[in-house]
Amino acid sequence: MGKSLVLAGGGHAHMMLLANIGNIIAEGHQVTVIQPSDHHYYSGMGPGMLSTFYSADDIRFNTRFVVERQGATFVKAKVVGLEPEKQTVLTDAGESISYDVLSCNVGSFVPFDKIEGGTDTVFSAKPIERLLEAQRKIVSLCENSSISIAVVGGGPAAIEVAGNAYHLANTTGCKNIKVRLFAGKKLMNGFSDSIQKIVRRTFNRNGIEIDERGYVQSITHGEITLENGTTHKPDITFLATGVKPSKLFSASGIAIGPDGGLLVNNYLQSTDYANIFGGGDCIYYSPEPLAKVGVYAVRENPILLHNVRATLNDQPLITFDPGGSYLLIFNLGQGIGALQKGPFVWGGKLSFKIKDYIDSKFMREFQALEA
Repeated sequence: MGKSLVLAGGGHAHMMLLANIGNIIAEGHQVTVIQPSDHHYYSGMGPGMLSTFYSADDIRFNTRFVVERQGATFVKAKVVGLEPEKQTVLTDAGESISYDVLSCNVGSFVPFDKIEGGTDTVFSAKPIERLLEAQRKIVSLCENSSISIAVVGGGPAAIEVAGNAYHLANTTGCKNIKVRLFAGKKLMNGFSDSIQKIVRRTFNRNGIEIDERGYVQSITHGEITLENGTTHKPDITFLATGVKPSKLFSASGIAIGPDGGLLVNNYLQSTDYANIFGGGDCIYYSPEPLAKVGVYAVRENPILLHNVRATLNDQPLITFDPGGSYLLIFNLGQGIGALQKGPFVWGGKLSFKIKDYIDSKFMREFQALEA
């Protein structure tokens, strides 16, 4: 007798599962995919979309179309709760959806709750769709030929947003552009000195100010206040303070890791419930902590595909190997990249071209499912 598979989210770690929905259905099972949007946006190309180097269509995957074309059910909603004992998923539309096997790829969020007053000029780096709204806001503000942009955060997402926000304002024709990166106490903390030098050199050349005098304490009616009491009132503010896993699992009483992510074993399987799996930013891999980078979601794809199908068909599971070092490339705007692979570091236009090639190839591979 066939079973019911529910995929919560259609992100990077679920791409191979989405591509194989037809095969899963052919094995006699039912498949339901739940996602807040018809499309899934590739976060690695989000800053490039902000600067208009990419269009929205370039970086998104039509999840609904691919799911429904293969005979599965697509539910446009946000998963807000899990009832693992009842084997049901709860959505913000008030639905209760049953499953025999559940795989979660519900992503992460940007944690910053010290905001008061209006937020029409404050944009978070996630969800990626917010960058489209920010893009329109910057273009509108640039009609005055002057713009002040603040980016809160000092890590990879922050430097990419800062560089590409500057790129957008510059190519829009703004005459007076002020971009300030509130990087806490150190820019790109935890990354090599070489990467930091590339970022500083690129930003200095473009007049992007790096503020390392302390963390942002609050944002009130658009005004930024630092720990030392200094205040700034930019025209637009981006929040890029890193990401944390969805609060879904802690709210549902399922075992979580130190960061709040779904605690999974080396099968990418919940340590509490054998019929729940997960991948991407929303999990905490119990054998060893994994960085919140897309490469791990991509590497998890074949394991999730195999183990979800194996559980549906009562077959043995296989283990996930996170692999060794991985390539990191940051998009600093204006066609400039900063690349690192192990001890090798390189900055410049070639670095960005490599990133563009890899990212575009990834998107074409999965967008081909729409053809």
